[in-house]
Amino acid sequence: MNSKRDNLKRVIVDFKKLTPEILALLVEKYPDGYDDDNIITFRNANNEIVEAVEVTTEDTKYLVKVSTKLQVTMENYDEDDYEDFDDDDPEAVQDPELTPEDDLGEDDDDDM
Repeated sequence: MNSKRDNLKRVIVDFKKLTPEILALLVEKYPDGYDDDNIITFRNANNEIVEAVEVTTEDTKYLVKVSTKLQVTMENYDEDDYEDFDDDDPEAVQDPELTPEDDLGEDDDDDM
């Protein structure tokens, strides 16, 4: 009794690997942003706790790691910003400019 949904490929996506296609799916599924009810918590292969939101395509279930960068990027989403990129281009989605109010102490490489 396995449904097709149970046989989907599962992919964990960090903000650095976010593509225009996945971003568009996130904005479509969570037009007002995500909240605690939408967040899935699990342990990864390194036994670290990961928080993510889920979007699904026909063949893949994406678990996109929750972050301030993701939230700000979703809030400022404009599909025209990505029209010159391929849907699967991980270079298309750039780090947003975070204000001190946005940055809630997330680990960023450029803090030091």
